[in-house]
Amino acid sequence: MFRLEDVSKVYSRRGHTVMAFNTTSLIIPAGDYLAIVGPSGSGKTTLLSMLGGMLSPDAGRVLLEEASLYEMSVTRRTRLRREKIGFVFQTFNLVPYLTAVENVQVPLYLSGLSRKEQRERAVALLERVGLSDRLDHKPREMSIGQQQRVALARTLANHPPVILADEPTGNLDPESRQRVLDFFDELHRQNCTIIMVTHDLAAAERAQRRLTLRDGAVSTILSRRPTKAA
Repeated sequence: MFRLEDVSKVYSRRGHTVMAFNTTSLIIPAGDYLAIVGPSGSGKTTLLSMLGGMLSPDAGRVLLEEASLYEMSVTRRTRLRREKIGFVFQTFNLVPYLTAVENVQVPLYLSGLSRKEQRERAVALLERVGLSDRLDHKPREMSIGQQQRVALARTLANHPPVILADEPTGNLDPESRQRVLDFFDELHRQNCTIIMVTHDLAAAERAQRRLTLRDGAVSTILSRRPTKAA
């Protein structure tokens, strides 16, 4: 699925060079459920951004299904990202003046589906995440946990085989956190590849493998449990 070859990313801060990420080799196979952990500033979000086609490395190659993300045109990379990758952020990034169903329809509209198909798929996805009674509510009319579930439904709109999640449970109450993690478990059973950055070690325990970063380098990769059957 993903392969990193001699990848490094350097930042300059107050006249000092900081190695944000550096690895000679990293492979994330299809169907993996990987939690990326480590202290603040260890390179977790940098790695996730490079995997998502949003941040080019200073050296090396990032490959998704043997296609080098940063050696292709911006147009092709944008299309590949839209077709292959779903993003879940801590801040949700919902459009405030759109309803739940309209927010989920946004990526479907960009994919060229008819308005009828957009509505039908968006409604089905919101029902799947338990929000059938919130279809026409705007973000401000929903709890934080409900907003995160709308964001999840939007992420799944185009059936991406990869989910990249950046602190997806960081702002959630315990019940909403459990719902999101249960949903990730369900997606993993359906062979979705999930890569999750988290400070929540209990959430990391739900993953199949755990990768620890320190000072931009891979410290350890631990298998936490056997791969789930589909």
